[in-house]
Amino acid sequence: MRILGITVPENKRLEIALTSIYGIGRSRARLILKTAKVGLEIKSNTLSVEQENDIRKLVESYKIEGDLRREIGSNVKRLKDIKSYRGSRHARHLPVKGQRTKTNSRTVRGNVRKTMGSGKRKEEKK
Repeated sequence: MRILGITVPENKRLEIALTSIYGIGRSRARLILKTAKVGLEIKSNTLSVEQENDIRKLVESYKIEGDLRREIGSNVKRLKDIKSYRGSRHARHLPVKGQRTKTNSRTVRGNVRKTMGSGKRKEEKK
């Protein structure tokens, strides 16, 4: 099954498979399936054409994928342009929402470990 150019995995339950689309999480996937009157445990390869079209119509009613990425990008750009504190944190690739940075900011900074090891060099093989 393809929705807006994204292939939804066939070997996973539909509730989980829909989360492969950017902008759809577990709760929204459950809401879509409940509205389309499709069970959560069904896999996408067992859907009828009518059910597939209902799901596709509901998913396309939300802002997902490229539109959502563009909107988020423009929001971050606006924060940088007005030189807000949050914008400066985005620009410097640091945590934005008040987290500590002495430790535990690995995901934003890209798992950078700047401390030295034990200082011992490994012996070379002769």
